[in-house]
Amino acid sequence: MFKKRNLKWLSVLATIIMALVQLGGALVTKTGSADGCGSDWPLCHGAFLPQNLPIQTIIELSHRAVSGLSLIVVVWLSIVAWKHIGYIKEIKPLAIISISFLLIQALIGAAAVIWQQNAYILALHFGISLVSFSSVFVMTLIIFEVDRKYEADELFIRKPLRSLTWIMTGIVYLTIYTGALVRHKKASLAYGEWPLPFHDIIPHTEGDWINFVHRGMALITFIWILLTFIHALNNYHQNRTIRYGYTTAFILIILQVTTGALSVITHVNLIIALLHALIITILFGLITYFIVLMLRTIRSGG
Repeated sequence: MFKKRNLKWLSVLATIIMALVQLGGALVTKTGSADGCGSDWPLCHGAFLPQNLPIQTIIELSHRAVSGLSLIVVVWLSIVAWKHIGYIKEIKPLAIISISFLLIQALIGAAAVIWQQNAYILALHFGISLVSFSSVFVMTLIIFEVDRKYEADELFIRKPLRSLTWIMTGIVYLTIYTGALVRHKKASLAYGEWPLPFHDIIPHTEGDWINFVHRGMALITFIWILLTFIHALNNYHQNRTIRYGYTTAFILIILQVTTGALSVITHVNLIIALLHALIITILFGLITYFIVLMLRTIRSGG
């Protein structure tokens, strides 16, 4: 059960399940299923499995089940990784972070059900679960020895790219928070047309302002990742890790902006909205890997 040969398939399974947790949370919010079990947790309408199962209840129960399964699999993966490859410096901190943030995410989710917390607190839920996903994602990359295949274990990232990437991390996380706030405040269509409602460009309601701020953050994120991508290609064009990594980040932000626009144009088509959540999940996981690479450089005295 805790043998080294289980590491690869366990890491893939954990990554997939954590991605499903992200999508499940987005689905719960988008479909208005947060109250699918009333104010009961961990029970649902006072029962383990209620007799009446409308679609909102099914969605909420499914999300709870996947979240519970994710905790089991992530703990299992962490134990196996700690036991067999704990000598790799990043493994133990990643294991602790993945479990800790998964527990925090579950507690916030439970509190939201029981005490009906406001949207500004609920918006933290997606970002916290993203940290857990990203920790599992980076563990998976390390387990599959992506570092060695692309010589990333010996990569030296100079200060200008490190600074650009740290700022990019903060900007992306703020954009994720404002996006989650748009969902929880049901403000996806509050501000009108995309990119701007030029006939009435000044926001009026709280929903308008939240949507406006999110669009502004998305624009800043796109520009900053573009600048970071250009710098990376100009200064690390011979390094595959940097070239492939930052090119992928730029492609992902293009897809993110596109799905964000389509979400408004299609009046929040559910498939597009879920793609929007999935793309930002992958992007943040990739940025987390950049952070691991930068910390290695800092440890080496760079």
